[in-house]
Amino acid sequence: MNAAGPEPEQPDHRSEQHQPVVGFVRLVLFLLLACVIGLGYYFFRDRLTLEYFASQESYWKQFADQHPISIYLVAYLIYAGITGLSLPGAVPLTLTYGWFFGFWKGLVLVSFASTTGATLAFLTSRYLFRSSIQSRYQNKFQQINQQFEKEGALYLFFMRLVVAFPFFLINVVMGLTTIRTSTFWWVSQTGMLPGTAVFVYAGTSFPTLQELSEHGAKGILTPQLIFAFILLGTFPFLVKLVAQRLQQRK
Repeated sequence: MNAAGPEPEQPDHRSEQHQPVVGFVRLVLFLLLACVIGLGYYFFRDRLTLEYFASQESYWKQFADQHPISIYLVAYLIYAGITGLSLPGAVPLTLTYGWFFGFWKGLVLVSFASTTGATLAFLTSRYLFRSSIQSRYQNKFQQINQQFEKEGALYLFFMRLVVAFPFFLINVVMGLTTIRTSTFWWVSQTGMLPGTAVFVYAGTSFPTLQELSEHGAKGILTPQLIFAFILLGTFPFLVKLVAQRLQQRK
């Protein structure tokens, strides 16, 4: 039997030794990125004008009219891929689709593409990375799973409405629950539809690049755009209030 007490823990110097290396790598990456941006601006500075982008807007609008299926398919795959990989950019992409496609076409496109991406992330979580995700988001998983067992699919619907958790986190954590894939799809699509409609509508209120080129900054602030921003600001609070009232009646 060893009577001596436990040996004192030795300080781990490995992390301290790696800090200068990590800092150097970050500096090199930053300088490379700065060089790429600088060279890109130097070689393409003639195209970085509002007039050039306005001409490209007309080209893509015309291309969309001539090849609607192709442009919708590409837009669908881009959106589904971004949301399926949990990459940032869904909100500006939604605004852009509303601006480019209009309200109804943009709404249908974003609704199905976002639900497809969410379901892909859901299935990836369930069948490929279940153990690692469960250990990483253990606390969130326990919280969501307890509420899901208590309220069922209605809890997912409220999360989609109120956006209580980040979009990607809902997808991956729900993949660890017992919810069926078909239920996850239709509840997610229904719950996200009001928020999607608000963001697509906000995108439709943006002026075209041709209008900006002709009228300048004064062409930006239209009554529709002001109303869209008011709607964006108040929508989460209104939905949260409605959800709380519905839960109180249960």
